[in-house]
Amino acid sequence: MKIVTERSALLKAIAHVQSVVEKRGTIPILANIKLEAANNQLCLTATDMDIAIVEYAPATIGEAGNTTVSAQMFYEIVKKLQEGSQVELIKAADATKLVIKSGTSKFSLATLPVDEFPVMTAGDFSHSFTITASECKALIDKTSFAVANDGNRYYLGGIYLHAADNQGMGVLRTVATDGHRLARVEVALPAGAAGMTGALIPRKTIGEIRRLSEEGATHVEISVSENKIKIVFGTAILISKLVDATYPDYERVIPTANDKIMEVDVNAFKKAVERVSIVSAEKTRGIQLSFVQGKLTLSADSQEFGAATEEVEINYAAEQIDIGFNSRYLLELLAQIEGETVQFIFADGSSPALVRDTADVGSLYVLMPMRV
Repeated sequence: MKIVTERSALLKAIAHVQSVVEKRGTIPILANIKLEAANNQLCLTATDMDIAIVEYAPATIGEAGNTTVSAQMFYEIVKKLQEGSQVELIKAADATKLVIKSGTSKFSLATLPVDEFPVMTAGDFSHSFTITASECKALIDKTSFAVANDGNRYYLGGIYLHAADNQGMGVLRTVATDGHRLARVEVALPAGAAGMTGALIPRKTIGEIRRLSEEGATHVEISVSENKIKIVFGTAILISKLVDATYPDYERVIPTANDKIMEVDVNAFKKAVERVSIVSAEKTRGIQLSFVQGKLTLSADSQEFGAATEEVEINYAAEQIDIGFNSRYLLELLAQIEGETVQFIFADGSSPALVRDTADVGSLYVLMPMRV
Protein backbone atom coordinates (compact mmCIF):
# COMPACT_ATOMS: atom_id res chain seq x y z
CA MET A 1 0.00 0.00 0.00
CA LYS A 2 1.27 3.43 -0.92
CA ILE A 3 -0.89 6.57 -0.75
CA VAL A 4 -0.73 10.33 -0.22
CA THR A 5 -3.51 12.25 1.50
CA GLU A 6 -4.06 15.61 3.14
CA ARG A 7 -3.48 15.71 6.88
CA SER A 8 -6.76 17.55 7.71
CA ALA A 9 -8.93 15.07 5.76
CA LEU A 10 -7.10 12.11 7.30
CA LEU A 11 -7.39 13.54 10.83
CA LYS A 12 -11.13 14.12 10.43
CA ALA A 13 -11.64 10.55 9.25
CA ILE A 14 -9.58 9.04 12.08
CA ALA A 15 -11.39 11.18 14.66
CA HIS A 16 -14.74 9.86 13.41
CA VAL A 17 -13.83 6.18 13.67
CA GLN A 18 -11.38 5.90 16.58
CA SER A 19 -13.91 6.86 19.26
CA VAL A 20 -15.60 3.43 19.12
CA VAL A 21 -12.34 1.60 19.83
CA GLU A 22 -12.24 0.08 23.32
CA LYS A 23 -9.29 1.63 25.13
CA ARG A 24 -8.97 -1.24 27.62
CA GLY A 25 -10.01 -4.12 25.37
CA THR A 26 -8.54 -7.59 25.71
CA ILE A 27 -8.60 -8.43 21.98
CA PRO A 28 -5.57 -6.76 20.30
CA ILE A 29 -7.12 -6.40 16.82
CA LEU A 30 -10.05 -4.37 18.24
CA ALA A 31 -7.59 -1.66 19.29
CA ASN A 32 -6.72 -1.16 15.61
CA ILE A 33 -8.20 0.77 12.69
CA LYS A 34 -8.45 -1.01 9.36
CA LEU A 35 -7.06 0.99 6.42
CA GLU A 36 -8.05 0.12 2.85
CA ALA A 37 -6.65 2.09 -0.10
CA ALA A 38 -8.46 1.86 -3.44
CA ASN A 39 -10.43 3.94 -5.96
CA ASN A 40 -8.78 7.27 -5.06
CA GLN A 41 -9.78 7.07 -1.42
CA LEU A 42 -8.68 5.68 1.90
CA CYS A 43 -11.38 3.78 3.79
CA LEU A 44 -10.98 3.66 7.59
CA THR A 45 -12.97 1.25 9.77
CA ALA A 46 -13.13 0.74 13.53
CA THR A 47 -15.35 -1.57 15.56
CA ASP A 48 -15.94 -2.91 19.06
CA MET A 49 -18.07 -5.78 17.67
CA ASP A 50 -21.29 -3.93 18.59
CA ILE A 51 -20.69 -0.70 16.65
CA ALA A 52 -18.70 -0.13 13.47
CA ILE A 53 -17.89 3.26 11.94
CA VAL A 54 -16.59 3.59 8.39
CA GLU A 55 -15.19 6.86 7.04
CA TYR A 56 -13.53 7.86 3.77
CA ALA A 57 -10.73 10.31 3.02
CA PRO A 58 -9.68 11.34 -0.51
CA ALA A 59 -6.23 10.06 -1.42
CA THR A 60 -3.82 9.65 -4.31
CA ILE A 61 -3.27 5.91 -4.60
CA GLY A 62 0.20 4.82 -5.70
CA GLU A 63 -0.45 1.23 -4.75
CA ALA A 64 -3.74 -0.22 -3.45
CA GLY A 65 -3.62 -2.29 -0.30
CA ASN A 66 -4.80 -2.68 3.26
CA THR A 67 -3.57 -3.08 6.82
CA THR A 68 -4.50 -2.35 10.43
CA VAL A 69 -2.75 -0.07 12.92
CA SER A 70 -3.27 1.08 16.48
CA ALA A 71 -6.16 3.56 16.50
CA GLN A 72 -4.83 5.58 19.40
CA MET A 73 -1.26 5.79 18.12
CA PHE A 74 -2.29 6.60 14.54
CA TYR A 75 -4.65 9.34 15.78
CA GLU A 76 -2.02 10.91 18.06
CA ILE A 77 0.60 10.94 15.29
CA VAL A 78 -1.63 12.52 12.63
CA LYS A 79 -3.02 15.05 15.15
CA LYS A 80 0.49 16.32 15.85
CA LEU A 81 1.64 16.55 12.23
CA GLN A 82 1.97 20.02 10.74
CA GLU A 83 -1.30 21.64 9.69
CA GLY A 84 -1.82 21.72 5.91
CA SER A 85 0.79 19.05 5.31
CA GLN A 86 0.60 16.01 3.04
CA VAL A 87 0.80 12.58 4.64
CA GLU A 88 2.30 9.55 2.91
CA LEU A 89 1.40 6.03 4.08
CA ILE A 90 3.59 3.16 2.88
CA LYS A 91 3.47 -0.56 3.60
CA ALA A 92 5.20 -3.20 1.52
CA ALA A 93 3.26 -6.41 0.97
CA ASP A 94 5.67 -8.44 3.12
CA ALA A 95 6.27 -5.74 5.74
CA THR A 96 4.94 -5.75 9.31
CA LYS A 97 5.18 -1.97 9.74
CA LEU A 98 3.25 0.97 8.31
CA VAL A 99 5.51 3.91 7.48
CA ILE A 100 4.02 7.40 7.97
CA LYS A 101 5.87 10.31 6.36
CA SER A 102 5.03 14.00 6.49
CA GLY A 103 7.58 16.74 5.89
CA THR A 104 10.61 15.90 7.99
CA SER A 105 8.63 13.53 10.24
CA LYS A 106 8.73 9.77 9.83
CA PHE A 107 7.04 7.11 11.95
CA SER A 108 6.92 3.33 11.74
CA LEU A 109 3.86 1.65 13.30
CA ALA A 110 3.33 -2.04 14.04
CA THR A 111 0.47 -3.65 12.11
CA LEU A 112 -1.79 -6.66 12.51
CA PRO A 113 -3.14 -8.77 9.64
CA VAL A 114 -6.34 -7.55 8.01
CA ASP A 115 -7.84 -11.04 8.04
CA GLU A 116 -7.93 -10.85 11.86
CA PHE A 117 -10.10 -7.73 11.75
CA PRO A 118 -13.78 -8.59 12.43
CA VAL A 119 -16.36 -7.87 9.75
CA MET A 120 -19.65 -6.42 10.95
CA THR A 121 -22.15 -7.06 8.19
CA ALA A 122 -24.99 -4.62 7.67
CA GLY A 123 -27.53 -7.17 6.48
CA ASP A 124 -30.88 -6.36 4.89
CA PHE A 125 -32.81 -3.34 6.15
CA SER A 126 -36.59 -3.29 6.11
CA HIS A 127 -36.94 0.50 6.29
CA SER A 128 -34.75 3.34 4.99
CA PHE A 129 -35.45 7.07 5.16
CA THR A 130 -33.79 10.48 5.26
CA ILE A 131 -34.21 13.26 7.84
CA THR A 132 -32.38 16.53 8.35
CA ALA A 133 -29.34 16.59 10.61
CA SER A 134 -31.15 19.03 12.92
CA GLU A 135 -34.08 16.61 13.24
CA CYS A 136 -31.70 13.77 14.03
CA LYS A 137 -29.95 15.89 16.64
CA ALA A 138 -33.27 16.86 18.28
CA LEU A 139 -34.53 13.27 18.35
CA ILE A 140 -31.36 12.18 20.15
CA ASP A 141 -30.38 15.21 22.26
CA LYS A 142 -33.81 15.87 23.73
CA THR A 143 -34.31 12.30 24.91
CA SER A 144 -30.85 10.95 25.79
CA PHE A 145 -30.82 12.61 29.23
CA ALA A 146 -33.67 10.29 30.33
CA VAL A 147 -32.00 7.00 29.34
CA ALA A 148 -31.70 4.65 32.31
CA ASN A 149 -28.19 4.20 33.66
CA ASP A 150 -28.98 0.89 35.28
CA GLY A 151 -27.50 -2.37 34.03
CA ASN A 152 -30.30 -4.38 35.61
CA ARG A 153 -32.91 -2.66 33.41
CA TYR A 154 -31.17 -3.08 30.06
CA TYR A 155 -34.54 -2.69 28.29
CA LEU A 156 -34.50 0.97 29.38
CA GLY A 157 -30.82 1.48 28.50
CA GLY A 158 -31.37 3.18 25.16
CA ILE A 159 -33.53 5.41 23.00
CA TYR A 160 -36.57 3.83 21.38
CA LEU A 161 -36.96 4.95 17.74
CA HIS A 162 -40.23 4.09 15.98
CA ALA A 163 -43.02 5.24 13.70
CA ALA A 164 -46.15 6.32 15.58
CA ASP A 165 -49.49 8.04 15.16
CA ASN A 166 -50.27 11.38 16.79
CA GLN A 167 -53.93 12.37 16.37
CA GLY A 168 -54.11 10.82 12.93
CA MET A 169 -50.74 12.11 11.70
CA GLY A 170 -47.74 9.87 11.17
CA VAL A 171 -44.64 10.83 13.17
CA LEU A 172 -41.12 9.55 13.69
CA ARG A 173 -40.66 9.39 17.44
CA THR A 174 -37.93 8.78 19.99
CA VAL A 175 -38.64 7.93 23.62
CA ALA A 176 -36.42 7.44 26.66
CA THR A 177 -37.27 6.84 30.31
CA ASP A 178 -35.53 5.74 33.48
CA GLY A 179 -38.70 5.41 35.53
CA HIS A 180 -38.27 8.86 37.10
CA ARG A 181 -38.74 10.94 33.96
CA LEU A 182 -39.77 10.35 30.38
CA ALA A 183 -38.86 12.24 27.22
CA ARG A 184 -40.78 11.90 23.96
CA VAL A 185 -39.77 13.82 20.84
CA GLU A 186 -41.22 13.54 17.35
CA VAL A 187 -40.85 14.93 13.84
CA ALA A 188 -42.96 14.49 10.70
CA LEU A 189 -42.84 10.92 9.41
CA PRO A 190 -40.34 10.76 6.51
CA ALA A 191 -41.01 8.73 3.38
CA GLY A 192 -39.88 5.16 3.90
CA ALA A 193 -40.42 5.07 7.68
CA ALA A 194 -44.10 4.10 7.75
CA GLY A 195 -44.72 0.81 9.54
CA MET A 196 -41.21 0.68 10.96
CA THR A 197 -40.91 -1.60 13.96
CA GLY A 198 -39.25 -0.10 17.01
CA ALA A 199 -35.45 0.12 17.24
CA LEU A 200 -33.89 0.33 20.70
CA ILE A 201 -30.62 2.22 20.18
CA PRO A 202 -27.97 1.45 22.86
CA ARG A 203 -26.30 4.08 25.01
CA LYS A 204 -22.84 3.97 23.36
CA THR A 205 -24.39 4.27 19.90
CA ILE A 206 -26.38 7.29 21.07
CA GLY A 207 -23.14 9.06 21.95
CA GLU A 208 -21.66 8.31 18.53
CA ILE A 209 -24.79 9.56 16.74
CA ARG A 210 -24.71 12.81 18.73
CA ARG A 211 -21.05 13.33 17.87
CA LEU A 212 -21.41 12.58 14.16
CA SER A 213 -24.58 14.69 13.82
CA GLU A 214 -22.53 17.77 14.73
CA GLU A 215 -20.03 17.28 11.88
CA GLY A 216 -21.77 19.44 9.28
CA ALA A 217 -23.91 17.00 7.27
CA THR A 218 -27.24 18.58 6.27
CA HIS A 219 -29.16 15.30 5.99
CA VAL A 220 -28.92 11.90 7.63
CA GLU A 221 -29.86 8.57 6.04
CA ILE A 222 -31.23 5.97 8.47
CA SER A 223 -31.84 2.28 7.77
CA VAL A 224 -33.33 -0.13 10.29
CA SER A 225 -33.59 -3.92 10.46
CA GLU A 226 -34.74 -6.23 13.22
CA ASN A 227 -31.38 -6.15 14.98
CA LYS A 228 -29.26 -3.38 13.42
CA ILE A 229 -29.37 0.31 12.56
CA LYS A 230 -27.27 2.08 9.91
CA ILE A 231 -26.87 5.85 9.84
CA VAL A 232 -25.03 7.74 7.11
CA PHE A 233 -23.64 11.20 7.91
CA GLY A 234 -22.02 12.51 4.72
CA THR A 235 -18.95 10.28 4.24
CA ALA A 236 -19.27 8.62 7.67
CA ILE A 237 -21.28 5.42 8.08
CA LEU A 238 -22.29 4.05 11.48
CA ILE A 239 -23.63 0.50 11.86
CA SER A 240 -24.77 -0.68 15.27
CA LYS A 241 -26.47 -3.63 16.87
CA LEU A 242 -29.75 -2.81 18.61
CA VAL A 243 -30.65 -3.70 22.19
CA ASP A 244 -32.37 -7.09 22.08
CA ALA A 245 -35.33 -6.24 24.31
CA THR A 246 -39.00 -5.25 24.16
CA TYR A 247 -39.52 -1.62 25.10
CA PRO A 248 -42.29 -1.12 27.71
CA ASP A 249 -45.64 0.48 26.85
CA TYR A 250 -44.55 4.03 27.68
CA GLU A 251 -47.94 5.52 26.70
CA ARG A 252 -49.39 4.14 29.92
CA VAL A 253 -47.30 6.48 32.08
CA ILE A 254 -48.16 9.65 30.13
CA PRO A 255 -51.03 11.29 32.08
CA THR A 256 -54.12 12.27 30.10
CA ALA A 257 -56.23 13.98 32.78
CA ASN A 258 -53.84 16.75 33.89
CA ASP A 259 -55.67 20.09 33.63
CA LYS A 260 -53.88 22.66 35.82
CA ILE A 261 -51.46 24.65 33.64
CA MET A 262 -48.52 26.63 35.00
CA GLU A 263 -46.30 28.66 32.65
CA VAL A 264 -43.02 30.19 33.78
CA ASP A 265 -39.95 31.88 32.34
CA VAL A 266 -37.41 29.09 31.80
CA ASN A 267 -34.33 31.08 32.74
CA ALA A 268 -35.80 32.50 35.95
CA PHE A 269 -37.13 29.10 36.98
CA LYS A 270 -33.84 27.35 36.23
CA LYS A 271 -31.77 29.82 38.25
CA ALA A 272 -34.19 29.60 41.19
CA VAL A 273 -33.98 25.80 41.19
CA GLU A 274 -30.17 25.96 41.03
CA ARG A 275 -30.01 28.32 44.03
CA VAL A 276 -32.53 26.54 46.25
CA SER A 277 -31.12 23.07 45.50
CA ILE A 278 -27.75 24.06 46.96
CA VAL A 279 -29.06 23.16 50.44
CA SER A 280 -31.15 20.16 49.39
CA ALA A 281 -30.35 16.76 50.89
CA GLU A 282 -27.36 15.33 49.05
CA LYS A 283 -28.90 11.88 48.70
CA THR A 284 -32.32 12.84 47.32
CA ARG A 285 -31.73 16.36 45.88
CA GLY A 286 -35.40 17.00 46.65
CA ILE A 287 -37.00 20.45 46.54
CA GLN A 288 -40.59 21.51 47.24
CA LEU A 289 -42.62 23.59 44.77
CA SER A 290 -45.77 25.40 45.92
CA PHE A 291 -48.00 26.89 43.22
CA VAL A 292 -50.62 29.53 43.96
CA GLN A 293 -52.16 32.09 41.65
CA GLY A 294 -49.37 34.11 40.05
CA LYS A 295 -46.60 32.85 42.34
CA LEU A 296 -44.30 29.84 42.74
CA THR A 297 -42.43 29.27 45.99
CA LEU A 298 -39.44 26.95 45.87
CA SER A 299 -38.01 25.56 49.12
CA ALA A 300 -35.47 23.05 50.38
CA ASP A 301 -34.67 21.99 53.92
CA SER A 302 -32.05 19.49 55.04
CA GLN A 303 -30.42 18.60 58.34
CA GLU A 304 -27.06 18.49 56.56
CA PHE A 305 -26.99 22.04 55.19
CA GLY A 306 -29.95 24.21 56.24
CA ALA A 307 -32.90 25.76 54.45
CA ALA A 308 -33.66 28.01 51.47
CA THR A 309 -36.74 29.57 49.84
CA GLU A 310 -37.27 31.62 46.69
CA GLU A 311 -40.25 33.03 44.84
CA VAL A 312 -40.82 33.26 41.08
CA GLU A 313 -43.63 34.94 39.17
CA ILE A 314 -45.73 32.50 37.13
CA ASN A 315 -48.86 32.35 35.02
CA TYR A 316 -51.14 30.10 37.07
CA ALA A 317 -54.81 30.45 37.98
CA ALA A 318 -55.82 27.05 39.39
CA GLU A 319 -55.97 25.79 42.98
CA GLN A 320 -52.85 25.54 45.12
CA ILE A 321 -50.59 22.57 44.46
CA ASP A 322 -47.61 21.48 46.55
CA ILE A 323 -45.31 19.00 44.85
CA GLY A 324 -41.74 17.73 45.27
CA PHE A 325 -39.19 16.99 42.56
CA ASN A 326 -35.61 15.79 42.32
CA SER A 327 -33.78 19.03 41.47
CA ARG A 328 -31.24 17.30 39.22
CA TYR A 329 -33.97 15.68 37.16
CA LEU A 330 -35.80 19.00 36.97
CA LEU A 331 -32.70 20.90 35.79
CA GLU A 332 -31.80 18.26 33.19
CA LEU A 333 -35.32 18.51 31.80
CA LEU A 334 -35.26 22.32 31.73
CA ALA A 335 -31.98 22.17 29.78
CA GLN A 336 -33.92 20.66 26.83
CA ILE A 337 -36.37 23.58 26.57
CA GLU A 338 -35.83 25.85 23.54
CA GLY A 339 -38.53 28.44 24.24
CA GLU A 340 -38.46 31.33 26.67
CA THR A 341 -41.25 29.75 28.70
CA VAL A 342 -42.16 26.22 29.75
CA GLN A 343 -45.52 24.72 30.75
CA PHE A 344 -46.06 22.32 33.63
CA ILE A 345 -49.46 20.62 33.61
CA PHE A 346 -50.63 19.02 36.87
CA ALA A 347 -53.43 16.85 38.14
CA ASP A 348 -52.47 17.16 41.83
CA GLY A 349 -49.43 17.15 44.08
CA SER A 350 -48.87 13.39 44.01
CA SER A 351 -49.28 12.59 40.30
CA PRO A 352 -46.79 12.85 37.40
CA ALA A 353 -46.45 16.28 35.81
CA LEU A 354 -46.58 16.86 32.06
CA VAL A 355 -44.01 19.32 30.74
CA ARG A 356 -44.21 21.09 27.38
CA ASP A 357 -41.80 23.35 25.53
CA THR A 358 -43.81 26.33 24.28
CA ALA A 359 -41.43 26.64 21.30
CA ASP A 360 -41.43 22.95 20.30
CA VAL A 361 -44.78 21.20 19.90
CA GLY A 362 -42.97 17.96 19.00
CA SER A 363 -41.52 17.44 22.48
CA LEU A 364 -43.28 16.15 25.58
CA TYR A 365 -41.84 15.28 28.98
CA VAL A 366 -43.15 13.53 32.09
CA LEU A 367 -41.63 14.12 35.52
CA MET A 368 -42.47 11.90 38.47
CA PRO A 369 -42.96 13.64 41.83
CA MET A 370 -41.13 12.69 45.03
CA ARG A 371 -41.90 13.03 48.69
CA VAL A 372 -39.85 15.86 50.21
